[in-house]
Amino acid sequence: MSELVLLRHRETPNLENLSVYREHGGFAAFRKAVTELQPDAILQEVKNSGLRGRGGAGFPTGMKWSFLPKDVFPRYVVANADESEPGTFKDREIMDKNPFQFLEGLMIAAYAVQANAAYVYLRGEFWQIARKLDRKIAELEKAGLLGFKLMGTDYSLHVYTHLGAGAYICGEETALLESLEGKLGQPRLRPPFPATAGLYGKPTVINNVETLANLPPIIEKGSAWYRTIGTEKSPGTKIFCLSGHVNRPGNYELALGANTFRQLIYDLGGGVPGGRKVKLIMPAGASSGLIAATDEALDTPMDYESVNALGTPLGSASVIVMDETVSVDWLVKKTVRFFNHESCGKCTPCREGTYWMHHIAERIHAGEARLEDIDLLDNVARQIQGKCLCALGEFSTMAVRSGIQQFRADFEARVGR
Repeated sequence: MSELVLLRHRETPNLENLSVYREHGGFAAFRKAVTELQPDAILQEVKNSGLRGRGGAGFPTGMKWSFLPKDVFPRYVVANADESEPGTFKDREIMDKNPFQFLEGLMIAAYAVQANAAYVYLRGEFWQIARKLDRKIAELEKAGLLGFKLMGTDYSLHVYTHLGAGAYICGEETALLESLEGKLGQPRLRPPFPATAGLYGKPTVINNVETLANLPPIIEKGSAWYRTIGTEKSPGTKIFCLSGHVNRPGNYELALGANTFRQLIYDLGGGVPGGRKVKLIMPAGASSGLIAATDEALDTPMDYESVNALGTPLGSASVIVMDETVSVDWLVKKTVRFFNHESCGKCTPCREGTYWMHHIAERIHAGEARLEDIDLLDNVARQIQGKCLCALGEFSTMAVRSGIQQFRADFEARVGR
């Protein structure tokens, strides 16, 4: 598929300018939504499209919206622009180079659930993008596309940006809401879920930036058009963030299921520096399990179902490539150090488990461990799984368990007997 849906700015110069965006059909979908369609019709169209959340979970977007209780107001929509996952850098490009498509998608989502206020929650390091979005929002207000009684209707909408304070945990949606309310960024106990008791205790929809950017073309061209791209269960395009040991790292927008890991790494990514072999792939950034680079894995189509069959989810499609020079015990040490540093400490399994995984992994890599410490590391990871308040604890164990299972020899080479 050659046509770009989300990274259109690569084919259309100056698309970040409102005049250029409108010249290319910008805000026609929002106008159509507000003046011609009922909110339920938009919800149904998004359901029909099969759009799945692009933030990592891959949950059906329309179904997520439908969980909001009837007749409970006010409601809110929040764009998750935290993007703190190591290896993920797609949302930043969308907000920087194609901001109006993202904002239009946010506005369509707000109208669909009848929210009059929408928020963009950005990671603290994105302060330059936040300022840029503030200017774009002001342009929309001046153009009459945001504000009170839009396009002669009774519908009003205001959009605000909010910067976090640099905590990875705030990518988790309930920790994000806590931070947005001015509290410590820690996950909430669920239920209740954000759909019933989210921002300020009211029904709230939270979607990733990339997810929202899909909405304008879906409303403009229809769900049937959208389903012509990708696979039956994974429709549409996906931005794959390629990094690690590749010659051409970057964002690549591809139809889901149309390309394999081999094509992404070698055809698009230019292969591995020095002609070395790929040893493993992390398909979802630091949060993923490790996939050994067998021929079967390299030739797997990149969609939600196919990648999941390899034993780890596609997630946000942050594909990190590691070549044969990497020892997996080093990679595990790096990932658990990150999760230990970013654990909010609210729940004991994650707080204590990431601490001990970090120290055992450090000991193994330093050559100061015994053979049984490998099993101890795996045992600590197992004790964390399924016992944490949020997914961070679960994510912290992915590289550990899959690394020991598939690359145990790398660990054994480090330890004394």
